[in-house]
Amino acid sequence: MYDFDFFLQQLSNGLTRGSIYALIALGYTMVYGVMKLINFAHGELVTLGAYFGYTLLVTLGLGRSLGPPLAIGFSMVMVVGLVALAGHLLERVAYRPLRHSDRLAAVVSALGASIFLQNAIMLKWGAQYRAYGAELLPNVVFHIGSFSLPLVRVLVFAAAAAVMAALHVFIHRTSLGLAIRAAAIDQGAAKLMGIDVRRVIALVFVIGPALGGLAGLLVGLYYGQINFNMGQIYGLKAFTAAIIGGIGNITGAMVGGLLLGLLETLSEGYISVAWKDAFTFVVLIMILVFRPTGLLPERVAEKL
Repeated sequence: MYDFDFFLQQLSNGLTRGSIYALIALGYTMVYGVMKLINFAHGELVTLGAYFGYTLLVTLGLGRSLGPPLAIGFSMVMVVGLVALAGHLLERVAYRPLRHSDRLAAVVSALGASIFLQNAIMLKWGAQYRAYGAELLPNVVFHIGSFSLPLVRVLVFAAAAAVMAALHVFIHRTSLGLAIRAAAIDQGAAKLMGIDVRRVIALVFVIGPALGGLAGLLVGLYYGQINFNMGQIYGLKAFTAAIIGGIGNITGAMVGGLLLGLLETLSEGYISVAWKDAFTFVVLIMILVFRPTGLLPERVAEKL
């Protein structure tokens, strides 16, 4: 019985962690799907979301003045809006002027934007770790038999799942979603059909960063602390998740993120914490060798 409870604990932890990876991976895959470009500054936008959440909940004290439920809901909306604005500015400054240039120029610009954002965050909030505080969420644990499930895991997974479901409906059931999918397949043909591709690109640079910013806030709530260079590791993990699922494929990003989270937690629990990253990247290498287009290859890089 104890072993099964331990497995359930690892499973719930893996799904929670994987949902965060999936949100970040969606930002990568949306930009790549339309522009065929990896936004290397995406990890820093995740960090920006974490620090915006810290400023609202801790520095400004919304967690105390509004109460945890209202403060967290309000902070989610504000963080999504602020990071979406940052993503729009990033596209205007770092990518749009180079849209017709060599692809390498855009890659260099993305790396430069990443370095700039990381150092700007360090100068604004400092290099030390920042703590969200345990009092932001009630210390509630749900018990199912001998299995315990903390409230924070439920909140993080539910928020991520709701956003991913809403994004799926938006992409597949709305005219703007249809325009995004058309631009991802063929920008030239999309222009001939009257689709404003520039508007589509601007839109994915709003939606993708907004998802990353929300993921940053959830990281702060889940782990309780953040630092200025956390975007590097989360960006790398989410990029790995996008590759595992099939980069350019929204469903693949979701599946890849959840799978990566499960692989990490199960390897931590049953193998070793020290080897969890090595095990994860061994799996990535195997997928690249035996299935280089990812787990969902039929829609990779051609359809969102």
